[in-house]
Amino acid sequence: MDLYSPTLLLAGAGDLGLRTGQLALREKWQVLGLRRNPPAQGDSRIEWVAANLAEPATLRLKHRAITHVLYAVAPDRRSPEAYEQVFLRGLENLLKELDLNALQRLVFVSSTAVYSPAPGWLDEHSPTEPRQFNGQILLQAEQMLQHTIPAQAVVLRPSGLYGPGRTQLLERLRQERATVPNDPEQWANRFHIEDAARACMHLLRIPAPFPCYIGTDSRPYPITELYDGLADLLQVAHPAREPAGEGGKRLSNQRLLDSGFELNWPDALDGYAQLIRDGA
Repeated sequence: MDLYSPTLLLAGAGDLGLRTGQLALREKWQVLGLRRNPPAQGDSRIEWVAANLAEPATLRLKHRAITHVLYAVAPDRRSPEAYEQVFLRGLENLLKELDLNALQRLVFVSSTAVYSPAPGWLDEHSPTEPRQFNGQILLQAEQMLQHTIPAQAVVLRPSGLYGPGRTQLLERLRQERATVPNDPEQWANRFHIEDAARACMHLLRIPAPFPCYIGTDSRPYPITELYDGLADLLQVAHPAREPAGEGGKRLSNQRLLDSGFELNWPDALDGYAQLIRDGA
């Protein structure tokens, strides 16, 4: 390997992390994958590190000149304790272990859960006033990064990810188990997993990024329109309506597009249509 090529650490090497790692490998980067239980087999070009972010003694990374980090972890359950463990304590543990003099960029995968439902468009200037614990903890992690490594940290807030292996909505519609809020202001925002990985790689590389970016496609849909459109593609019944909830979020991706990023899948109906053609 080229000793002078960037070294990317995948902190959380799930679907999004591995897809980003593959893009980095194509660019001749060195890639480390951090997991509690690394795969017995996999891409041999990824150097696997068996470690638990919640247990600092297992990390053992101080000797590595890691230049880039993608922090894309997933809690093992939906609870405040699980979120705090990976997004706060795990992140703190990793930052203490890294050589911050070598670190050029850390991309933290957050969520649009940091926003509350609101009328009109939401962008990176919109207030972050999360009502649920997941958004509150993610926002704390974002703020910790901006306080600790403001020059290196970039936050990506993706909307709902879909794509190969992420087709649960299609199955629910086929089985007529899906319901949809009967509210024209309830918006569905989607981001194809392939575009999400490309966005992570883009933010790992671009010079002088903003502190945060919303990751979503260019066509937010009223949720009834998206679900009915998918049902039509599947040739099944439209989903049943349910009482409206607390309103929705209509997300703008303009800052990401202005940074030079181009979407391969700007419209979720087109993306889902391709998945259906591919057998999903």
